[in-house]
Amino acid sequence: METIACNGSEDSSTIFYLMGIPSLPKSLFLPIFFVFFLLYLLILVGNALILMAVVAEPSLHKPMYFFLINLSALDIIFTTTTVPKMLSLLLLGDRLLSFPACFLQMYLFHSFSCSEAFILVVMAYDRYVAICRPLHYPVLMAPQTNAALAAGAWLTALLLPIPAVVQTSHMAFSPVAQVYNCFCDHLAVVQASCSDTTPQTLMGFCIAMVVSFLPLLLVLLSYAHILASVLRISSREGRSKAFSTCSSHLLVVGTYYSSIAIAYVAYRADLPLDFHIMGNVVYAILTPVLNPLIYTLRNKDVKVAITKIACLQYPKNSGKA
Repeated sequence: METIACNGSEDSSTIFYLMGIPSLPKSLFLPIFFVFFLLYLLILVGNALILMAVVAEPSLHKPMYFFLINLSALDIIFTTTTVPKMLSLLLLGDRLLSFPACFLQMYLFHSFSCSEAFILVVMAYDRYVAICRPLHYPVLMAPQTNAALAAGAWLTALLLPIPAVVQTSHMAFSPVAQVYNCFCDHLAVVQASCSDTTPQTLMGFCIAMVVSFLPLLLVLLSYAHILASVLRISSREGRSKAFSTCSSHLLVVGTYYSSIAIAYVAYRADLPLDFHIMGNVVYAILTPVLNPLIYTLRNKDVKVAITKIACLQYPKNSGKA
């Protein structure tokens, strides 16, 4: 049997072959393509509507909605790093990625995933200040502070994956490396290498745990303070109003960490490879498609602003011929 030689990665000659979902029958490619395409359109349209509503409506020029448009922009970019390639794979059978394209996709996917976690932390802090320290809110959440918090979340997330991506790029790969995923996820690329995968798998796992659990801990800490503060409010109406301002964010946090849990369980449990891949696909699509739905259905102010934009775009007929 012929042995396929491994290359050093310095020449960047490796081509990555995306295996997709190996046991998926070809007869299902087209139906799943249309499902993914519809979900991608929902992500683009839903998040774009939120961006336009917040920018166009002066009453939404508040810290809470400033962070919301960061989240919406992030969801658009996050899905655009992976979903178009998945669609191309399903419709055209386009499975090949060059070495630079694969590692760029890996870096962007994990960077924007980290950004989402940190933006959710910043949004939780905003709700903490609004409910627990309302008199100091205008000072603590000044525009300059909001910009610094958002920039810090983006910058930290852009820097965190660099060590893992750089070290993985120096692993040895065969000329055509088979990646068992629909996109270049870090773990899938590591497992496609001819080198010892243990150090990189451990590093990736540790970074994922830090990025997942540290932000979750900060969010839970914020909401512990919020809950204690709300319970001290004497009127039932006041408590209900305070909780309602957090409901959309809590649902988004729940969706985000549920998708992470699905991906983690699919990886750790003794399940077929296809379940591991589908866990990653769910993680890449679930949160971005649900975020705009949650904020348009649960948030009255955003719903009113979007309705106003729609009415301006499609005004009622005056009845004249």
